Amino acid sequence: MSIGDFNILSFLINTVDILLVTYVIYKLIMVIKGTKAVQLLKGIFVILIVTLISDKFHLQTLNWMMEQVLLWGVIAFVIIFQPELRRALEQLGRGRFFSRTGYSEEDDQGKIVESIVKATDYMAKRRIGALISIERETGMSDYIETGIPLNANISSELLINIFIPNTPLHDGAVILQNNTVAAAACYLPLSESPFISKELGTRHRAALGISEVTDSLTVVVSEETGAISLTKNGELHRDLKLDTFKEMLSVELVPQAKPKQANTVRWNWRGKKDG
Repeated sequence: MSIGDFNILSFLINTVDILLVTYVIYKLIMVIKGTKAVQLLKGIFVILIVTLISDKFHLQTLNWMMEQVLLWGVIAFVIIFQPELRRALEQLGRGRFFSRTGYSEEDDQGKIVESIVKATDYMAKRRIGALISIERETGMSDYIETGIPLNANISSELLINIFIPNTPLHDGAVILQNNTVAAAACYLPLSESPFISKELGTRHRAALGISEVTDSLTVVVSEETGAISLTKNGELHRDLKLDTFKEMLSVELVPQAKPKQANTVRWNWRGKKDG
């Protein structure tokens, strides 16, 4: 083997090595994305920046403190990130660590929107309270773990059946993840915003709460009025007509969907008390 062949082989091996490491890091980021670990990683990044600055400007006391933090950081990392590390190992054991994540093609998304709209319409007409949160880019694994795992295909019949009153799963939220009903009876954080109308019930506060900490879409059906509401990015749109509701979901979830009108959606807080 010539020197030239050896250099090419070494280059290919190094390239594959780098690509594999990059992919593993990407999958690890996907595992912790949307969890509390993201905020902790930001804190670690700040500590590293402060350490570099203190070393650059010879701030001895601050530099010593940062060195102690980094010295014990490995142990703290294992303790703090225990849920995320456990989740990553579980996915690796199930063979899901290297599987694809995210939504499927447009046709599948269209069917999911139809299922959600059909179930929402059924429950709204019968004033069956419902809370459905749809995971998007920000992961919701922390909230999924608070509920009962289902991992079932999304269908209007399943969604309706979950929220039938006096059944074991009707309390709490349903979370949709990767085109499946990931879990039911999940606990969502209540919004602490002081600007929320006191007329809003627990479902709406939970829908707003989860929209403030994730980029999820959350559907609410009022048990008192049957009104349909939708939250996104800390904003609440209430008393939606079915056509408007369907259009909003399609625009957000179906890649090629186009809004029929430019200003269809206007977010507001007004309306009657909802449960």
